[in-house]
Amino acid sequence: MDALKKNLNTVAGVLVAAGLVGWIVWPQKKTAALIVAALGLAALALYAYLNRAALGPKLSRKSLLYSGNMVLVVVLVLAILGLANYFLSKHNHRWDFTQAKVHSLSDQTITVLKALKTDVTFKGFFREGNYGRSAMENLLKIYAYHSGRIRYEFIDPDKNPGLVKRYGVTQDGTTIIEAGDKEGRVTTTSEEDVTNALIKATRERKKTICFLEGHGEESVEGAGDNSFSTAKAELEKLGYEVKKQNLALADRFPGDCALLVVPGPQKDLLPNEYETIKAYVQNGGRVLFLVDPETPTLLPLLLADYGFKLDNDIVVDTVSRLLGGDYFMPVVSEYETHAITDKFGYATFFPYARSVEVGETKPEGATVTELARTSPNSWSERELDQKEVKFNPAKDRQGPIGLAAVADFKVKPAAPAAAQAEAKPGQTAPEAQAGTAEKDARIAVIGDSDFIKNRYFGLSGNGNFFLNVANWLTEEADLIAIQPKTQTPRTITLTPSQGRLIFLVSIVILPLLALLLGVSVWVRRRSL
Repeated sequence: MDALKKNLNTVAGVLVAAGLVGWIVWPQKKTAALIVAALGLAALALYAYLNRAALGPKLSRKSLLYSGNMVLVVVLVLAILGLANYFLSKHNHRWDFTQAKVHSLSDQTITVLKALKTDVTFKGFFREGNYGRSAMENLLKIYAYHSGRIRYEFIDPDKNPGLVKRYGVTQDGTTIIEAGDKEGRVTTTSEEDVTNALIKATRERKKTICFLEGHGEESVEGAGDNSFSTAKAELEKLGYEVKKQNLALADRFPGDCALLVVPGPQKDLLPNEYETIKAYVQNGGRVLFLVDPETPTLLPLLLADYGFKLDNDIVVDTVSRLLGGDYFMPVVSEYETHAITDKFGYATFFPYARSVEVGETKPEGATVTELARTSPNSWSERELDQKEVKFNPAKDRQGPIGLAAVADFKVKPAAPAAAQAEAKPGQTAPEAQAGTAEKDARIAVIGDSDFIKNRYFGLSGNGNFFLNVANWLTEEADLIAIQPKTQTPRTITLTPSQGRLIFLVSIVILPLLALLLGVSVWVRRRSL
C-alpha cells in the first residue's frame, strides 16, 4: 500500500502521457485515449488525497505564491505560443531553399492558380500503399497554398466502388479535377500534367488552331521525324483543338479558327488564299507564318505590308558548330523584351533558317518586335549557291541576325455587305457600326518550320518557344512561359584514396578518439 501511495503520481503521469500520445498518434481511437487520460487524472487526485498530510506543509502561503508565479509564467508562455501558432496558421509562408526550386511551382502554374474564378476540387483515387499519393498530396498542398479556391481529397478505390463507378475510374492513381460542371483528369503526378488538366477544366471554351495544308507542308498527323504531330499533341495538352485547313476551295475563312498556322509551305499559295488570309487579318485574325528559306512563295511580299522584312538568304552561325550541329543551325540564347520571352530562359535551335526582321514600313499604329536574334558570330548568307561556307563582307551581312518577329495592331473591319445595302444615304446602319468596331490583329513570323518538327521539338527550348508564341497569338497569357523544372544531381565523385581516407576518419579515427576520451575520463575519476 505504501509503495502505491508513494508512486501513484508516477502512474498518473504515465497514464496522462499515454492518453495524449494515443490522441495524437491514433486519432481514430480518441475515446480510448480520453479514458486513459481520465484514469491518469483520477490517479493524480487519489495521490493528492492519500498524501494530504505530507503535502500540507508544502501548500503554505509562500509555496503557493512561488508555485502560482510559476504556473502563471507557464500559462502566459503557452498563451503566447498559441496566439503565435494561430497567427502563423492564418498567414503561413513557404520557403524553398533548393537551388533548382524543386519544391516550388512554375510561374505559369502560379499565374493559372491566381486567375482561377471558380472553386476547383481535386479527387485523387489512390489505393493504400500507392507511392504516388504522397507526391500528389505534396503537390496539391502547394496548389492550395497559392489559391484559396483549391480543395482536394483522396479516395481509396477499393473502399469506395460507388465513386469509382460514378467517375469512371479505371486506373489506380487517377485524379479527377472538378470545376463547376466541367471535369478534367490526370493519371500522373507531374506539375505540367496537373496544370494542363486544370486549365482544360477551367477554360471557358476550347480554341481551335488550324494548320494550313495543300502546299507541300508537313502533316500534323504523321508519325515521322518531319511531321508536326508532337506540336499538335502539346497544343492539345493545353486544351486547344488542332485541325488541318485547306483554303484553296474556301470562299471565306473558317469562323472557328482562333489561330492559323502556315507551317513552311513548299509551293506558293493561290491568289484567292492570299486574299482570304488578308481578309482574316483585317477582321482581327491571328496568323503564325513559318517561312523556310529557298521556297518559291510570295509570302515575303505579303508580310512586308505588315512590317516584316524577309530576305532571300540563309542564316549561318559558327556557334552551332561548337554545339555539335552544322553552320546552318543558328542558335538563339538571348531574346528581346516581350510577353512571349519575359520568363523564357532556354536556347532555341533553328535548322536551316532565313532572316526575319522589322521592315521599314508597317501599318499605322502597329507594334513590330523582333523576338530572337543570333549571336555576333553569325551572318546572313546571300550567295546561296556557293560551295564554301565563308563570310563575304561585300555581299553578306554580319550578325546578330533576327529569326523571329511579332506584330500587333488595330484593324477596322469592313462593314457587312448586307448592312451597307440597308443603310440609308448619309447614314450608317447599326449592323454596319458594329461591323466597323476596331479589333486587335496579331501576326508572328519565324524564318524556319523545322524547329517544331518531331525531330527538333524537344531540343532545348524549341517546343516551349513555339507554344509561347501560339499562346500569345491566341491571348492565352496564363499559358506563356511554361518551362520544365529540372533538378541538379547532387553527387560527388571520389578517387579510391579519398574514399579510403573518409572511411578511416569517420569509421575508425573519430570513434576511437571518443573511446579513448571516455576511458581517460573514467580512469581519472577512479583515481580521485
